[in-house]
Amino acid sequence: MKHIYMDYAATTPAAPEVIEAMMPYFRNKPGNPSSIHSMGQEGRDGVEAARAQVASLIRCQPSSVVFTGCGTEADNQAIKGVCIANRERGNHIITTSIEHHAVQYTCEFMKSMGVEVTVVPVDKYGMVDPSDIKKAITNKTLLVSVMHANNEVGTVQPIEEIGKITREAGVYFHVDAVQTFGHLPIDVDKLGIDLLAASGHKLYGPKGVGMLYIRPDTRVAPLLHGGEQEEERRAGTENVPGIVGFGKAIEMAQLGMKKEAEMLTGFRDRLIESILGHVGDTYLNGHPTKRLPNNVNFSFDFIEGESILMYLDAEGICASTGSACSSASSEPSHVLTAMGIPVERARGSLRLTMGKWTTHEEVDKVIEALPRIVAKLREMSPLVKERCGWISYL
Repeated sequence: MKHIYMDYAATTPAAPEVIEAMMPYFRNKPGNPSSIHSMGQEGRDGVEAARAQVASLIRCQPSSVVFTGCGTEADNQAIKGVCIANRERGNHIITTSIEHHAVQYTCEFMKSMGVEVTVVPVDKYGMVDPSDIKKAITNKTLLVSVMHANNEVGTVQPIEEIGKITREAGVYFHVDAVQTFGHLPIDVDKLGIDLLAASGHKLYGPKGVGMLYIRPDTRVAPLLHGGEQEEERRAGTENVPGIVGFGKAIEMAQLGMKKEAEMLTGFRDRLIESILGHVGDTYLNGHPTKRLPNNVNFSFDFIEGESILMYLDAEGICASTGSACSSASSEPSHVLTAMGIPVERARGSLRLTMGKWTTHEEVDKVIEALPRIVAKLREMSPLVKERCGWISYL
């Protein structure tokens, strides 16, 4: 059976060009970048070329880029590192109710360490109001952490407005850009960002590599101690093949970002229009227009998202109910409940995310299969029978 992949937000397939760029560093260029011999310097050259590619994408100096093992590590270093390095300045973090667990759980950990955490709400679209951020800032605030776009519902946040507020207040601004890095234009100066986290496997690069942008003069303590790698900001031998592959993926993103976004926006809007037009008691989650080009998130009344996934998978369609990092949980999405969506409706959510290899034919297949699957599940649902009066209570 041919599979249709609709879970690009969880991870993307590595591009063939990325794998090709990585291979020499597994075989012919195995040197440790910290070694002074020629093979070591080949590795160093590969790392520094990738650092320059990251810097070019987000318009910063290469020296501001720190390579990490993943986006989660980058988020952890930004939040923990700022709190540790700036303890004399304050002990207050501001974040939102829809952050990825890499940020949410890190803030909860810092709270257990005595740091005050303010969680600002979002509206029904999953959008934060910049004025709520402004109101929450105190003279003890060290850091504001707001994701660029939500990984579940795709809503793109007003980062530039928030950046202006944090600059005026003199507090650091951290942005989890894992879902937007390489997919939407990012200029860290224009957006007022001091720390930005990204991950290679979300833009057709390899897993196991990420990065943290740190604005010059931003005080951040390292998470890992040991060697002097990454200018003593992240100890440990660099993952040279992964970093080189990350750089290649960024190079490709710069060339194809606009064209890919236009294609995916067309697919996204067609999916939304078709499903909402043909399946009753169905709701779009997230902002209708200020959302990622590739993201569609629905809630279907009277059925559970996990059941939809199983039936889709049986037809070769791979999707998700939300974040891959919490897919094993039976609890409803914290993102959807934070948006005010009732628990039962949140349990009926489905996320479809597309990418550069998605085709018109694949979108057609989803449009054909999904209404049929929802109808079949509703026929079996006791919630539908109860609604229609088929169940009596004695």
